[in-house]
Amino acid sequence: MSLFESNVTFAHLLFEFPERALKLLDQAFYQAALHICNSQRIPDKRWKPLNRGNFIDIDLVLFAHNVEVKNKLIPGVLSESLFIFFFVAHEFGRFWLDNQSDPLKGRDFILSCICPQVFGLYIVKLAVALILAGGVEKKDENSRIRGDSHLLLVGDPGTGKSQFLKFASKVCMRTVLTSGIGTTNAGLTVSAVKESGKWQLEAGALVLADGGLCCIDEFSCIKEQDKTCIHEAMEQQTISVAKAGLVCSLSTKCSILAATNPKGKYDANLSLSENTALASPLLSRFDVILVLLDTYDENWDKMVSSYILDDHNYLAKSNQKSWSVSKMRSYFNMIRHINPKMTFPCEKVLQTYYRRQRSLEGRNFARTTPRLLQSLIRLAEGHARLMFRYEVLVIDAIMAIILMESSMSGSAVLDGLATLHTSFPDNPRAEYNEKAKTVLKLLNLEDLLPDSETYGFSYQDLCIKNYCRKLV
Repeated sequence: MSLFESNVTFAHLLFEFPERALKLLDQAFYQAALHICNSQRIPDKRWKPLNRGNFIDIDLVLFAHNVEVKNKLIPGVLSESLFIFFFVAHEFGRFWLDNQSDPLKGRDFILSCICPQVFGLYIVKLAVALILAGGVEKKDENSRIRGDSHLLLVGDPGTGKSQFLKFASKVCMRTVLTSGIGTTNAGLTVSAVKESGKWQLEAGALVLADGGLCCIDEFSCIKEQDKTCIHEAMEQQTISVAKAGLVCSLSTKCSILAATNPKGKYDANLSLSENTALASPLLSRFDVILVLLDTYDENWDKMVSSYILDDHNYLAKSNQKSWSVSKMRSYFNMIRHINPKMTFPCEKVLQTYYRRQRSLEGRNFARTTPRLLQSLIRLAEGHARLMFRYEVLVIDAIMAIILMESSMSGSAVLDGLATLHTSFPDNPRAEYNEKAKTVLKLLNLEDLLPDSETYGFSYQDLCIKNYCRKLV
């Protein structure tokens, strides 16, 4: 007699005849396993000793014959097949070949495919792209410097901050999208919970996003305990746990893309820490902090309204079809395998700019620390990856400086950079040459002007050949 054929209730059997009830339950598991996968009988009994009048915990154990990872073969993502690797590398190599006359135009096309529903915001899209590309991790036997960059968007409501977080969560391979006020008890780090009489660790958003990207909306609303624990998670990328007798260290090697609203109306006379209610040590761990203020601009409002009503966009000028999310995912996944090397002219530009920032009288002491130089290096390496190169050139250092100037409250070389009211340039090369001359002149590095104009297709072609050679 099986459990399904018995007229006696199982609850009655469990309390009156526990051995017989468990025998019937074992037979029911066996029949269900045969019905589902024609498997063999589950050999082990997974229940605790029986006591009359107490509930028992029974665990159902399935022994799988085949395991398939569903998120491994996402459509459009590079798989382990060499054919797919060669095909994707050839496709992106052809893209850079078509833009060999102006590689910056090809880069701006990739940037325009980031949140195409949001008009303009050229600086923000460049920052998001460099965060997705990331830098190169440096480590030896005794030390380690993270390669993942962090970005914080501070702005008024309606400036598109959440749109960038949602798009980035779709592009990155491994992503956790959370909100500061909607996190679980574990929050962003980790917590100890007691379940079935045993203490267990519950992983937070940063631990779950290890090896990928963590998008945090309403960052200023995170729990107070997370605001202190997140310091180690952002810089050392580990979380040291000592709770309920559990002592361990968890890895949080991920980039952080956060967004928050200012506390009330943003006051330019106050510091960023006072406007966001975030401490300076926490803000100093972000590589880039962009402030988006929705100020009145008649020309900008006209362009935005035309874009929304008439569907005018940057891609319409180039007559190119926008890349899909899966293709963007493939590109950013592929360039993260590139480890560009710093060149001497690039190091000279970054070092000179860092020293100039440190020498300013009204500098922000929380931002102008050695972390500033490390952030510049990561941004320059991310731009080299975005341009599909194995070398970090002067152009990468200049673009990192432009992005940092948009982030810093006190400008050292460039003035008048509006983060929100920035559209894509009609002539990317001419605009870059103008800014490169300004930056190098103020840094007294005019002798590097010829190096700043060296970023042709030969670098992309060499990178593609080396990439395919590694696959063989």
